[in-house]
Amino acid sequence: MKFPPPLVTALRTLTILPVPGDDADHPADSLVWFAVTGALIGTILWGVQALLSAILPGSDPRLFAAAVVIGGGLLTRGLHLDGLADWADAYWGGWTPERRLAIMKDSSLGTFGTVALVLLLLTKWTSVCVLLESAEPLWIVLAGVISRSIQVDLAASHDYARPEGGTGAAFITDATASHQRIALLTALVFTLALGAFSLRHLTIALAALGVGRLFGASCRLRFGGVTGDLLGAGSELSETLVLLLAAASVA
Repeated sequence: MKFPPPLVTALRTLTILPVPGDDADHPADSLVWFAVTGALIGTILWGVQALLSAILPGSDPRLFAAAVVIGGGLLTRGLHLDGLADWADAYWGGWTPERRLAIMKDSSLGTFGTVALVLLLLTKWTSVCVLLESAEPLWIVLAGVISRSIQVDLAASHDYARPEGGTGAAFITDATASHQRIALLTALVFTLALGAFSLRHLTIALAALGVGRLFGASCRLRFGGVTGDLLGAGSELSETLVLLLAAASVA
């Protein structure tokens, strides 16, 4: 089976899945597949918890929630978590955009990054626990879709922050309004389909988009734009927010 090159690039960028085929000539073309890739990630994680619950009926859902969180980190090779940690270290550790960008490029993990990772993973695990106990596991899929569409929204709405270029430059500098519209429309379709046209689902999706745009405005102010790390941080924050709001609405 031959995948379209933009889809190949999206899958290779966002996951560890072995994908046959050629990459897109222009990496930004893969952005239209980011939300679909998020759906695939979410579906795999949903399948993990469904399989475990079938194999271990009656077991504590907290165990299955842990598998979802751990699986998410492994499936994405911790790429977005790394971005979150780098963002936290830079955001609170630097006094100028230049210094923050320098800190973000440093591979060392600082105190702010460590705290951010612990708090985010704890929040994500707690939220998934509630959703599994409430028999609403499809939020795992929807969170994957919305968070990856927000990456595209950020890329298309902001300049690349590093004048010298970097890993994420090819995705961000060539991101267009068309990429943005397709990603957001894809997220809307999944939201309406998985939520059975529920106002609750739509409200949570719009809230995540709003927070994502506030995050983007903060990046512009603090960093002068966005980078690959900041797209990853925005993805993790929005994914966790969707799970948290969904859990809060059923608790």
